[in-house]
Amino acid sequence: MLEPEAEVVIIGGGIIGCSAAYYLAKRGVDVTLIEKGDIAGEQSSRNWGWVHQQVRYPQLIPLAVMSRQIWAGLEEELEADIEWEQGGNLSLGFDAEDMADFESWREPARELGLETAILTRNEVAALVPEMRGPWVGAIQVPSDGQGSPQKATAAFAAAAERYGARIHTRCAVERLIVEGGSVRGVITEAGPIRTSQVVCAAGAWSARLARPLGLRLPQQSVRSTVVRTAPTEAITKLTAWGDGVTFRQDRQGRFVIAGGGGAIYDVNLDMLRNLRQFLPTAWRNRRWLGIRAGGPLLRDLRAQIPRSEARRHPWSQLRDIDPAPHRKGASRALGRFQQLFPSLADLPVERIWAGNIDSTPDQAPALGWVGDPAGFMFATGFSGHGFAMGPGAGKIVSELILDEGPSLDLHKYRFARFAEDDLAPVTARRR
Repeated sequence: MLEPEAEVVIIGGGIIGCSAAYYLAKRGVDVTLIEKGDIAGEQSSRNWGWVHQQVRYPQLIPLAVMSRQIWAGLEEELEADIEWEQGGNLSLGFDAEDMADFESWREPARELGLETAILTRNEVAALVPEMRGPWVGAIQVPSDGQGSPQKATAAFAAAAERYGARIHTRCAVERLIVEGGSVRGVITEAGPIRTSQVVCAAGAWSARLARPLGLRLPQQSVRSTVVRTAPTEAITKLTAWGDGVTFRQDRQGRFVIAGGGGAIYDVNLDMLRNLRQFLPTAWRNRRWLGIRAGGPLLRDLRAQIPRSEARRHPWSQLRDIDPAPHRKGASRALGRFQQLFPSLADLPVERIWAGNIDSTPDQAPALGWVGDPAGFMFATGFSGHGFAMGPGAGKIVSELILDEGPSLDLHKYRFARFAEDDLAPVTARRR
């Protein structure tokens, strides 16, 4: 049964929404979380499982560092096995330009409290003796780690419920109630909830939820394909970037592999609305980022048909999203992985899947109060860093609601930057 009111309503049952519910409930807040599907039903269970601080841009490092510090003690805090391993992260360099990029990234990272190491080819070989390839060196972040996406999000949700949070799944928020410029509640499929504070942690669906409020969040889904192998002997606890491939080995011995040009911008109405802001990023990264028109665009167009079921109840049409994997990209990534590990060339593939990464034009989150309407907050747009930053983002949400101010400077993450056209420059990914 749906409760009639709550101090805070969180929309979205991914890792960010569940961690926010946990930190709020732990501090005594009456919090309700509403999820249109299942907990971790979309990208929070489909990501790579990396807990990395070697993020794309310096403005992301403080939140990444804060989150990694939380990850280190999370199993004890949540009383759950989340398969946490602090094995470090490695980015391989294949020429002098790669190594120069690593050096230029290293200094701002150090200034922000993140220690890294530049490794020679021999030092890389000593870390992973089974790996082969023409790399010349690497950059290493020893404090990075990995965890289980499914287990971590579920553990946050269970811990939040132990502290009194109410979680309703397969129940979409259809619209928000705003009166006099302030949030007054939400209308869900199961009825209304009165509240004065709403946290939108709806991932790739956040822009659509916020648009009726007059809030224009430029957001585009990136369909990312992942390959998981059958188990093999323990080889490495590292998470690693190579030439067109990424990998980690989980606790069961399975390799989780991505890359290979398997990332896709699926054309939909949101992309057409935000074409001006996203086109430069798409063009600069065209080597690894494709553009496709198909099912998502048709689904959006059906939802525009007057008096249609999709128009009246759009969220019921988006209950269980299972994006099709990009098979060619998966094959390329697997081939690159086999080049790195020739001894594993016959390792069977156990599963291939895809997920929708919610991306912003500057690949940084929208995190904080929007101002108008009062009582509405974004915690979304993490652009592939959501799993790693989820614990820190949830804690920040609780600080914004309960404290005089957050423990990090959120200026670079403010929602207003999109309207102000104050976006951090995005550079092309070389490999």
